[in-house]
Amino acid sequence: MTVMGEETTLMTRNESCRGCKSPALTRILSLGVQPPANAFLRSEDLGAPEMAFPLDVYFCRSCSLVQMRDIVSPELLFRNYLYVSSTSPTFVAHFKSFAETVAARFTLGSQSLAVDIGSNDGILLKPFRDLGVRVLGIDPAEKIAEIATSEGIETLPHFFTPDIARDIVAERGRASVITATNVFAHVNDLDELVGGVKILLAPEGAFIVEAPYLVDFLDNNLFDTVYHEHLSYFSVSSLKTLFERLGMKIFDVEKTDSHGGSLRVFATHSNALHPESDVVGRFIAEENARGLATLAVYQEFTKRVEQNKTELMALLKQIKADGKKIAGYGAPAKGNTLLNYFAIGSDTLDYIVDDSEWKQGLFTPGMHIPVVASARLATDRPDYILILAWNFAGPIMKKLESFSQSGGKFIIPVPQAQVV
Repeated sequence: MTVMGEETTLMTRNESCRGCKSPALTRILSLGVQPPANAFLRSEDLGAPEMAFPLDVYFCRSCSLVQMRDIVSPELLFRNYLYVSSTSPTFVAHFKSFAETVAARFTLGSQSLAVDIGSNDGILLKPFRDLGVRVLGIDPAEKIAEIATSEGIETLPHFFTPDIARDIVAERGRASVITATNVFAHVNDLDELVGGVKILLAPEGAFIVEAPYLVDFLDNNLFDTVYHEHLSYFSVSSLKTLFERLGMKIFDVEKTDSHGGSLRVFATHSNALHPESDVVGRFIAEENARGLATLAVYQEFTKRVEQNKTELMALLKQIKADGKKIAGYGAPAKGNTLLNYFAIGSDTLDYIVDDSEWKQGLFTPGMHIPVVASARLATDRPDYILILAWNFAGPIMKKLESFSQSGGKFIIPVPQAQVV
C-alpha cells in the first residue's frame, strides 16, 4: 500500500479544530495507515498498489470535539460510493418512523419542503413523500443519485454548498425541515455546510442532524466506526459550541439506537422562537460528569481497544490452530477498519458474505478477502462466522438459525470478543 503524501490533493491536514477553530488538538488513537474503508477491489485490481492514509483520532482540548485531522478527498470517498441504505430493513423502518414523527411534530403538509443532505437512495425522503411533503435529495454519489431520481426522489448529484442552497431557494422556496442523517460527521468544512443550511432553512424551520454519539462510541468500544469518512465524533456539548459560533442554536436532543447509539439534534436559527428543551442542558451536564472534556477518558478507551484486539486475535488463532474454518458475515466499512487494524486476512477468514449485490464479487480493501453471496454458506460451510456487521448481530443470527442449529458458532468481535 502507498501512503499519499500531504503534497497531493488526495489528503489535506487540519491545523485546527473544525468545531471551535482552536489549534489545541491531541492524538488519542492511532489505527495505522489504512485504505479508505469502502474502496473495495475488483480481482484485476489486486496486484496494483492501494491508496492508504493515516487513520488517527484527535481530541480538542478547547471544545472536546473528537475528530480526524487527516482529511481524504471527498471526491475520492463519495463520488463512487457503494453503500446503499435501503438494503437494510432495519434502516428502512428507522427512517420511516423518523419521517412520521418529524412530519407530525412540525406539521408538515403539501406546501412544506423537506431537504435531505446526503440523501443516498432516498431512504428518508420516500416516507416524507408518502406523507404528501415536497422532497429534494442532495447526494454527491452520482450513480446512487441517478437511481433515486429514477425512483421518483429527485436528487441533485452534488456536495451541499451555500451556492446550491441559493439555487434551491430560488426554485422552490425555503425548507421547513433539512435533515443530515449520518452525513454531518462526514463533512470537514462544517462552516460551509451550516452556512448553506442557514440560507435554505425557513425562519422557524428545523435542521435535524443524526450522528453517532461520542458517549456510545466510548462506552461500547466502537473503534471500528473510525474510518476516513467519519471525521467527527460528536457530543451535545461540542455541537452546541459549533452551532452557536455559526449563528444557530440547538433546541432539542434525542437518543436513537441506530449505528450502535446516535444523537438526533434539532437546531434552528439563533433568533427563531423554538424554546430550548431542558433535555439539552441535561445531556451536557451528564457529559461533563462523565469527564468527556478530560484526556484521561480517551486514554482509557485506547487501552480497551488494545485489549479487544489481543483477545479477538487469540481467539481466532486458537480456532485456526484447531483446524476449523471461519467465514465473515457483513462487509461494512467498520469491518474493514477492524480487519486492517487487527491484520485479519484471507489466511484467517476464507470469505465474507454480504447481502449487497454491489459488494459481491469484490475484495475487501487492504486485506483482500473475497466478498460473496450468502448461498456460499450452504456449499462451503464454515465452523464459525465472525459477524463484522455486529450492530445487526441479532437479525443475522436469527436469519442463520439453521447454521447454529447444526453446530455452527458465531463470533461477535466488539466491544469484546465473544462466541455465541
